[in-house]
Amino acid sequence: MQPLDKHWQIALHLPPKAKEDLRGYPPILQQILYNRGYATRAAACQFLETRPPTGLAYPLGVEAGVQRVLAALNDNEAMAVYGDYDADGVTGTAMLTAALRSLGGSVIPYIPDRIKEGYGLNHAAIKELHSKGVKLLISVDCGIRAVDEVQTGKELGMDFILTDHHHPGPKLPAADVIINPKQEGDTYPEKSLAGVGVAYKLLVGLGEYKTQLEAENYLDLVAIGTVADLVPLTGENRVLVRDGLEQMRRPRRQGLMSLMGAAGVKPENVTATDIGFRLGPRINAAGRMSSARKALELLLEEDFMQAGQMAQELEILNRQRQEITRELKGQAVEQAVEGQEVPPVLFAFHSDFHQGVVGLVASNLVGQYYRPAIVGEERGALTTASCRSIPEFNIIEALDQCEDLLEQHGGHAAAAGFTIANDNIPAFVERMTQIAEEEFEDQKLQPTLHADAEVKLSELDADVLEYLSWLEPTGYGNPRAKFASRGVKVKSSRRVGKDGSHLKLKVTDGKITFDAIAFQQGDWDDKMPAEIDVLYTFEENEFRDKKTLQLNIKDIKGS
Repeated sequence: MQPLDKHWQIALHLPPKAKEDLRGYPPILQQILYNRGYATRAAACQFLETRPPTGLAYPLGVEAGVQRVLAALNDNEAMAVYGDYDADGVTGTAMLTAALRSLGGSVIPYIPDRIKEGYGLNHAAIKELHSKGVKLLISVDCGIRAVDEVQTGKELGMDFILTDHHHPGPKLPAADVIINPKQEGDTYPEKSLAGVGVAYKLLVGLGEYKTQLEAENYLDLVAIGTVADLVPLTGENRVLVRDGLEQMRRPRRQGLMSLMGAAGVKPENVTATDIGFRLGPRINAAGRMSSARKALELLLEEDFMQAGQMAQELEILNRQRQEITRELKGQAVEQAVEGQEVPPVLFAFHSDFHQGVVGLVASNLVGQYYRPAIVGEERGALTTASCRSIPEFNIIEALDQCEDLLEQHGGHAAAAGFTIANDNIPAFVERMTQIAEEEFEDQKLQPTLHADAEVKLSELDADVLEYLSWLEPTGYGNPRAKFASRGVKVKSSRRVGKDGSHLKLKVTDGKITFDAIAFQQGDWDDKMPAEIDVLYTFEENEFRDKKTLQLNIKDIKGS
């Protein structure tokens, strides 16, 4: 299949008023700030200095939650911290467990098994924790829709503090305290905190009563969970991640030091990109391939030798995850795409598929074909599937239209999951395909790449790289700046990587020459024209202790 033809959308030049308001900043930075919505000096200063938004207090429920935790500490009640099995939930569980133990609390951390127990609170786990004497359960990154499960615990005499960031359902659980900025009546202005960020607010509130607790000492864990969960790196999240990265550059947590060592991340240079592509995936690999409790135990481990062994185990699990994902993607492509015609929705169901990676496989299919993808593991009479979608297709609304065929489903516009009886799969595929065909009628499905500005290569230098560093931490909601350059001459190109899937180039505009790397674009080497248009990020590359400026090319077009 030919690479997807991508549409380039290059930002309009900033208007004179914005140029006047942002005077004093370098022109290229003025444009980037304007593109991100910071069109006045005051807004730009707040963003670049990573100052917290004004008017922040606490989300609804924090004070009540603090009082209940204080009572548990005073009475030496057994507490459970119950988290989700992804990096957000794991870091939040580690944070609350370590902090409460530092105050003398009796804490049992609990993370469910992805395969055996599924997402969120479950009846069996609550009963098990009750049998161990737990009086108070604090959830992290889950629980806001656990109406029946919380009722089970209440009937056993347990109390609940739910900290979560997911959208509440039509009915709230009968918990003693709910801390979720998205719940009705909560005026807390920052609605996009990660699960670990919401739990952190409880910790900050507790620190006002327990002065020996310094909540900011846990910002390293907050940063990891926030970046890994793909919440926007704007507003308060940007502040939390910035401060957390500073802490990670002087790590004190042995488990985190060992994790960075196994991932090849130098603590002094750690960035949000390292979290997103190196640390987060290794934490998530534990929950996908084995048990997320292994990642939790690593983050809580203080012994150097033990932490080193645990980090290596996560490294092995991550490599297995990568290998299985590649293998299953090939099988999924064979099943989902027959011939040259790409269907409106890609479906792949098989008993050999691994439930821990079906979401990753679906994401890969979307990236390759720009179509909604649904990948599921058949087990017995049921199939459990993950869905990933594109902006043109709201996947959860489509699933709602198939509700009568599904055992259960949930999610949001871009990602969702469901369980279905195998006998219903043919009818489901037919109906979902029909929904997509109607939705896509008269639409040209084409991924869009956004560029902050069109520039000449000779406009790029070390000063520009310095200005770009002011935008950090970058990630979801605050992406790295991208540029487009046209009519660039190719001095050389060659395939690189184990399978030759990547491309290494030297490009010039006649005034300056840059090295460039184009990941997953090795096929261009067979048809490389003399001149190309490129869309890219501008970065520093370090290889064998030598630093050079390079282009990281996201897309190539013949000039």
